Amino acid sequence: MSASPTLKKTALTPQTWTWQGHTITYTVQGQGQPLLLVHGFGASIGHWRKNIPVLADSGYQVYAIDLLGFGGSDKPVRDYTVELWLQQLRDFWLEKIQTPTVFVGNSIGGLLSLMAIAHFPEMAAGGILINCAGGLNHRPEELVLPLRLVMGGFTQFVSSPLTGPLVFNLIRRKSRLRSTLKQVYRDRAAVTDELIDLIYQPSCDPNAQKVFASILTAPPGPRPDELLPQVNCPLLILWGEDDPWTPISGAKIYQILAANRADVKFQTIPRAGHCPHDEAPKIVNAEILDWLQVL
Repeated sequence: MSASPTLKKTALTPQTWTWQGHTITYTVQGQGQPLLLVHGFGASIGHWRKNIPVLADSGYQVYAIDLLGFGGSDKPVRDYTVELWLQQLRDFWLEKIQTPTVFVGNSIGGLLSLMAIAHFPEMAAGGILINCAGGLNHRPEELVLPLRLVMGGFTQFVSSPLTGPLVFNLIRRKSRLRSTLKQVYRDRAAVTDELIDLIYQPSCDPNAQKVFASILTAPPGPRPDELLPQVNCPLLILWGEDDPWTPISGAKIYQILAANRADVKFQTIPRAGHCPHDEAPKIVNAEILDWLQVL
């Protein structure tokens, strides 16, 4: 791998796009091959603040978008599914990009990126999956019986009009957010006040609690192993080695794929958790740029 590019942070300029009558926030920097960055659960375009400037300065046109219900985008009360967000990405690409694009996603954003390149191959020049989620939520069969019952009770509390707001207000407290992030970031120094604010501020928007409840009770969506056979474009899979949410033990399907396809690369990120692009941006940026050069 080449020398790590200098970490550069510049303010992201938000722009707006109207989709299905709702205001969607996105940003774009640079010129060249388009990249579309898709955040994970609870995040937003700001979660890519350490990546966008570096990638844009390296000869790429970098887009990042806030999914409906997250970040600066509207938060209507409705059923939220991965299929809804897939349509959002599809329509955004049709209106704003219209050129084969490298889809870059973290967590749920990774699953959405995988769905996009599987279902709409004409949109895709490649895919970069960073600690890709296996679903929007856990499937019942993925949980042992006691935990399955606990999660079932929790979703009832979350979706109740009486207890849901109480649960949400506890979860979104800055002290709770900090504690949660310190569980999923290996480097606790990366859990800064700036990061906490990025996640906390959208939770203050009207309907944020109802969006949260809808997402936590939504169907999990397709499995990655159902999507991968449909993907024909090159893939880069990056995985923080110390991720407790999507542990590396669950990444075997990608490791096997990389061993059998020359256009698929699997790379672990040492001493990083669920969001290595934010926790170890110099390493992740360098890995992405090296891979893009031979795409």
